[in-house]
Amino acid sequence: MREIEIARLGSQGDGIATLPEAGAAEGTVYVPFALEGERVRVTIEGASARLGEVLVASPDRVSPACIHFMTCGGCTMQHLQFDRYAAWKRQLVVDALAQRGITTEIGQLVRGALGDRRRAIMSAKRDRRGRGGVRFGFHEAMSHEIVDLAMCPVLAPPLAELIEKLRPVLAALPRWEGEARVTLIAADNGIDASVDPPSPAVAATADVIEGVVAALDGLSGIVRFSYAGDVIYQRDLPRIAMGRASVVVPAGVFLQASGLAERTMAALITGALGKKVRRVADLFAGVGAFTFPLAERQSVLAVDSDGDALAALRLAARGADGLKPIETKLRDLFREPLSRKELEGFDAVVFDPPRAGAKAQAEMIAKSKVPLAVAVSCNPATLARDVRILMDGGFRLQSLTPVDQFVYTAHVEAVAVLAR
Repeated sequence: MREIEIARLGSQGDGIATLPEAGAAEGTVYVPFALEGERVRVTIEGASARLGEVLVASPDRVSPACIHFMTCGGCTMQHLQFDRYAAWKRQLVVDALAQRGITTEIGQLVRGALGDRRRAIMSAKRDRRGRGGVRFGFHEAMSHEIVDLAMCPVLAPPLAELIEKLRPVLAALPRWEGEARVTLIAADNGIDASVDPPSPAVAATADVIEGVVAALDGLSGIVRFSYAGDVIYQRDLPRIAMGRASVVVPAGVFLQASGLAERTMAALITGALGKKVRRVADLFAGVGAFTFPLAERQSVLAVDSDGDALAALRLAARGADGLKPIETKLRDLFREPLSRKELEGFDAVVFDPPRAGAKAQAEMIAKSKVPLAVAVSCNPATLARDVRILMDGGFRLQSLTPVDQFVYTAHVEAVAVLAR
């Protein structure tokens, strides 16, 4: 083992040390769970190092909230005092913009909350070492091993409480080789759970379904359970309030991971548009997280490539009162972005793409006459690229607010408002 000093924090939360080796160029080593200014003892493995002991601790080091921290790969920053953590996370956005030559005033990080994670994608597999014969949890960092969770303070309480209760249900499912993906959503009226076994999917026989249903009947809180894409148990339809609408969430559809973050971003968007905007295009709209708050003041065109998501949006719109007209369009915006001609007549465009960003769509917005654009992103690098495209097309960045949707991770959401 070797003693080194941590010079700074990296973009993934690793402590970074520089090693001036005799007869070699300076080398950079990344040390997970080490903090700036600490002196640590590590085992170096190439460009990475495994933390063995903290010899001189940072004054910003705090006790983690979870017993699985440093094993589970779900969180990386529970050991850092919150104000320092918030400053580090905000800096991720600042640095990404600087890479594109953008310098602007950036808002403070809007704080997230432990226990607000309403959507989680976990893994499960048969393992005699696991409790109840099943290993169930998140992966270890940089590993395919599953951490057999006993708790998770990040998850919404109904999901955290379900970790142990769901094991008999998972054990009752067909046996398969490898891992299954388990998606849990805490809806307003109960939990939606879906299990996707490894491909090719292992079919559930009538006896297996009967056993799963019996196990689920003994649980409170689960309203729907799907296996390999088929609903095999349902007490109710899972619903989530979005603005004035109540959305029935399709199994497997994208959903913002935190309800608090979703509401925060919706408020930032609607506040930026104000009352003068009459017609909005909501691109990558999903089930309508931003469509419905927008429709309280503006008519909205909601565009997405997921037909199930748009069907849920339309159904919710029909049942909501007091909304302006909502139109939907099924479209792959990566392959076929809305053209400058199609964007005519819109007073504003809101776009919230996946991590890859929306380069082609940003280029079309830049060429259009739309006066206002709001970019929402979970990836500072692609956000900076898309914002640069808009600025080069005549937009000015008015505000940018980072939002801590994924608490104690290196992932940060941001809402950028641009006007011509």
